[in-house]
Amino acid sequence: MTRGDIVLVNLPQTTDGAGHEQVGTRPALIVHEDATSDTLSVVMIVPFTSNLKAQRFPRTIFIEPSKSNGLAVPSVLLVFQLRAIDRQRVGRKMGHLEDELMEKVNQEMKDLLGL
Repeated sequence: MTRGDIVLVNLPQTTDGAGHEQVGTRPALIVHEDATSDTLSVVMIVPFTSNLKAQRFPRTIFIEPSKSNGLAVPSVLLVFQLRAIDRQRVGRKMGHLEDELMEKVNQEMKDLLGL
């Protein structure tokens, strides 16, 4: 698991059912620089959605499926939902995001975090 990998993750429903976080099994982008290290039990991810209406939100990136990224349908990367998840929630690797799109992700994350 390396930065830029697209993996399947299982994001749990909150116990109170409140909120607007993504849940369920879905693709996610690994954005953790040291994702191969065992020093942390969590890894930073950005979830995808296949709901193209999500493009109306700021800090999103439209991603077309490609042989490299392994996505099956056009998807929206929800950078504003950057989060840490337990490594046990990470499933199989689907593909790897293209370098030019990773540059967009990097810029969106910098803007989101005020860096």
